[in-house]
Amino acid sequence: MLSLSPALDRLAAMASASHARACALLLLLSLAAFLPGFHTLQPLDRDEPRFAQASKQMLETRDFVDIRFQDEARHKKPVGIYWLQSAAVSAGEALGVPAARTQIWLYRIPSLIGAVATVLLSYWALLAFVGPRLALLGAALMAGTVLLGVEARIAKTDAMLAACAVATMGALARTWLDWTRSLAFVPSSRNWLVFWAATALGLLLKGPIVPMVWGLAILVLSIRERSFRWLKPLRFGRGLLLCLVVVLPWFVAIALKTGGSFFAESVGQDMLGKVAEGQEKHWGPPGLYLLIFFGTYWPAAAFAAMAIPFAWVRRREPQVLFLLAWIVPSWIVFEAVPTKLPHYVLPLYPAVTALLLLALVNGGIDRFRRGAVATALLVVLVPLALIGVIIGANWSLDGALPYTALPFLLLTLLVASGVVAAFRRSDVEGALWHCVVASLLLGIGVYGFAIESLRSLKLSPRLAEAARSVGCADPAVMTVGYREPSLVFLTGTNLAMGIDGAAAAAFLNQPGCRVAFVEARYAAGFQTATAQSGLTPRLITTIRGFNLNGGRRLEMAVYARP
Repeated sequence: MLSLSPALDRLAAMASASHARACALLLLLSLAAFLPGFHTLQPLDRDEPRFAQASKQMLETRDFVDIRFQDEARHKKPVGIYWLQSAAVSAGEALGVPAARTQIWLYRIPSLIGAVATVLLSYWALLAFVGPRLALLGAALMAGTVLLGVEARIAKTDAMLAACAVATMGALARTWLDWTRSLAFVPSSRNWLVFWAATALGLLLKGPIVPMVWGLAILVLSIRERSFRWLKPLRFGRGLLLCLVVVLPWFVAIALKTGGSFFAESVGQDMLGKVAEGQEKHWGPPGLYLLIFFGTYWPAAAFAAMAIPFAWVRRREPQVLFLLAWIVPSWIVFEAVPTKLPHYVLPLYPAVTALLLLALVNGGIDRFRRGAVATALLVVLVPLALIGVIIGANWSLDGALPYTALPFLLLTLLVASGVVAAFRRSDVEGALWHCVVASLLLGIGVYGFAIESLRSLKLSPRLAEAARSVGCADPAVMTVGYREPSLVFLTGTNLAMGIDGAAAAAFLNQPGCRVAFVEARYAAGFQTATAQSGLTPRLITTIRGFNLNGGRRLEMAVYARP
């Protein structure tokens, strides 16, 4: 078994000697965890290119109030993430990044910043519960969490939203623990400002989610305390005024611009629609988040499960009570809502980490408990299953193995076996540091090499490249049979969507430089229509791939006007 415990122990001791060192190490760990694949992954349909395309259209139209995807109003989320993405792309243009508006990695920069901020703010929040050494470990575990690593690489709201949530809850924890005399230090006088600034940004990012998380926690704790007086240091009057100053201008502007339809769609259709039924095929039964927890919170999920008996026994203690108030009410809400996506519970994972650390420091994780070692084996089994899926996907889709990824994937299993070995020696802290290293290796193998080698999944980038190869600077493009948002983002806002082969033939028959993507199902109709019109289109190439969203193989012929 590979044991890194002595080296990791020395590193942890050195880094936790000061907050500056701890933050520097966490920054390096975060970049090592989040950067593999960040620049090279294609736009991931469907949410990411929808966000990116809407931000791109803001730059094209200079309208930074309304949110649109092509000609369709995108009144689902507030404007915050679109402003952040537009700013990142504008900075890229100013620095000379070629074709900056179609470089998806620029739109991902706010997500990367949000994920790094989540890690650093987790360290800050955890300091209210444990000492610097364990807070450093907990934040490192957050950097290694599968779900946060995914969100760091996707250009949408959830990584930044998680940072806002952990900032508010870290501030709320200091207020609660100071009131209950369970805090080892005096909170900063600016604690209220952190709470409300993060709330205001959260409102601009995703509406009521951040206030829901802290609001439910406040309700539980106030019922337990039979008083709301403990909230006085958060200065609700000034805080609410700050939120209004930050969010009200845009909410007024969008109300005036859309005649109130933004609120009807975002609240009435999007938010309440998710409560009523599973939207966009994202339905899931109650309990789904618990079922997928061992994958989304890997590599520390097995140890978090072992902390449950400790949390139950110590549930009335102020620290544990606060963390349960952070996790349980919001988790119940997310489980009850029919629409389920894995990232919904991400704002609760720092609290799970804190509970795990409290169990660790108080002897609540016992390797001699029945089933404990078997539970620890999940640290090995989860990546083993993932590696099997990746190898199978590469072989079935492209007929090849991800050879460049295999060394990192095998090292992941080797280090993961070290997790189990350290746990069997009752070195739980060492086992958790091994978890961090295993996660870094898995990220490099999966994002840096394995997914990159899956050429079949890159339909949109390959089609966009084919359109650029026809010999004119800005061809008009139509697609028939393949209508993913990533294709709109990569080929241009004016991408036309044809309904059949005849539409593609009529499109090519118009003057100017034109390109049509025709899926094999519509090839016969296209050939018939072109023969009838006397048009002889030029076949540029035929591209074969696999559409994950449709779950089927596609063959796309690329034609240009002769």
